[in-house]
Amino acid sequence: MMHNDILNIIAEKYPSMSKGHRSIANYITENYNKAAFMTAAKLAEAVGISESTVVRFSYELGCDGYPKLQKALQDLARSRLTSVQRIELVEENWNNTDILKKVVGTDIDNLRHALENISQEEFEKAAQIIANAKNIYIMGALASSSLASFMAYYFNHIFGNVKNINSGSVGDSFEQLLRIGPDDVLIGITFPRYAQRTVKAAKYAYECGAHIVSITDSPASPMVKYSDAALFARSNMASFVDSLVAPLSIITALIVAVGLLHEDDISETFYKLERIWEEYNVYQQEDEIE
Repeated sequence: MMHNDILNIIAEKYPSMSKGHRSIANYITENYNKAAFMTAAKLAEAVGISESTVVRFSYELGCDGYPKLQKALQDLARSRLTSVQRIELVEENWNNTDILKKVVGTDIDNLRHALENISQEEFEKAAQIIANAKNIYIMGALASSSLASFMAYYFNHIFGNVKNINSGSVGDSFEQLLRIGPDDVLIGITFPRYAQRTVKAAKYAYECGAHIVSITDSPASPMVKYSDAALFARSNMASFVDSLVAPLSIITALIVAVGLLHEDDISETFYKLERIWEEYNVYQQEDEIE
């Protein structure tokens, strides 16, 4: 079930629902951002019905139990909530003393989810596309710009054909993508709420015949329809902050995989860099440490 469909499914099934199920449907439709983070028991309490009724409601929508319904609602909330709504949600549901545990625990879950949901075949396909590209364009807007910069920093150690599209406007982005073609790749990085600039860049690159590798959150992402390879990692919200731990881990793995496909080149590059770093005292020397 795609998260964008869940409210439509509720609306379609509403006329044939029982009184109790209609009460749940009304609450979710008006408060999906809150319902998404409620247990079945909490939702039942909020609506004034039994927990078993909530579970049966989930099955009526075609979900294999309440956790599936909750996941669809959470994905919907992440794609629509503003930063202000996120803060309000945290204030209602989080205890300040549990913030460290909740954030780190969520990141651990996100890493596990990424490992379980990215196939080795898709990962290797993405690495090969990047390794064989004539030019590598990397696009990540807003919070994802830090991920794009990290990837570009290391790929610039391997290749001489890396372009980080990090300008502040759509027009500037297209100017930098003007010459992208069939031998090139665009790596697009975006998560809910998806950056239009990145999605539009992917559409343009796709129409120019370039390969697209997307790093995004799920098959429901607007990036997927343009992608030759798509790697999924959650960027679950922590208040107004998007957690980028899982996407960063996937990007790190991708850099390593591409680097191994160019092992001779990268060894020569780092040999030269070490000589430069030593000659120009880039790093603190051991004999300088007190």
